[in-house]
Amino acid sequence: MENLFDLSGKVAVVTGASRGLGQYFGRALARAGADLVITSRDTSRLSDFQAEIEGLGRRALPVKLDVLNESDIQSMVRVAISQYGKIDILVNNAGLNIRKSAAEFTWKDWDTVLDTNLKGAFFVAQTVGREMIKRRYGRIINIGSCTCVFGMEGIGPYCASRGGILQLSRSLAAEWGRHGITVNVLAPGWFKTAQNKVLYDNKPWVEYITDRIPLGRPGQPKDLDGTVIFLASDASAYVTGQIILVDGGFTTGATKAII
Repeated sequence: MENLFDLSGKVAVVTGASRGLGQYFGRALARAGADLVITSRDTSRLSDFQAEIEGLGRRALPVKLDVLNESDIQSMVRVAISQYGKIDILVNNAGLNIRKSAAEFTWKDWDTVLDTNLKGAFFVAQTVGREMIKRRYGRIINIGSCTCVFGMEGIGPYCASRGGILQLSRSLAAEWGRHGITVNVLAPGWFKTAQNKVLYDNKPWVEYITDRIPLGRPGQPKDLDGTVIFLASDASAYVTGQIILVDGGFTTGATKAII
């Protein structure tokens, strides 16, 4: 029986792979059989992860990438094609956040968040997408968050960027479907990463959030494996322009009943 989730022979680019969710996604894809291109603004931070992926029996090519630098994006794709001959999968994960009240955000803060999370994601997808169009095959997974679908105080530009990622993905899905390319959003819920560590250091906040997750706990790395493999594989060949929230039910808006 054909294994639709097998990624053997596939090549996946994972941006922002020096820590956190980027490494979760990379591990899952490698375990499913994919070889990787892993990127960071500082390639020295990729050494341990490269060794880990190679220890799984897969190849991992570290490449410098600042998504705010057009020449970096173009160079990364050239290097990937030169090394592997193709790119089958893109996990568009690089991103950042700045936390302030709406009244305190500066013009520079806005540009930093939107340029990284939205502009950078578009131009990485565009450059990789051009190669996918040539082969009439591709799986683009844009990483969002729960804020793709709801607002949250203190991170206005981030919410705007994540809402933009969802609409961008739908637009690309509509345009590139004819080329055999699917474009979807994987939106994690509350997972502890370097980016949000400050929140997890606040015990009352963790209790507050956990109380609103129907499954009763924040996410663990393995909770993302199935979804990223699904969206990267032929199992999702007829799924495009969609968002999959991996959030333990947080976005149901559930709260415990008072009985």
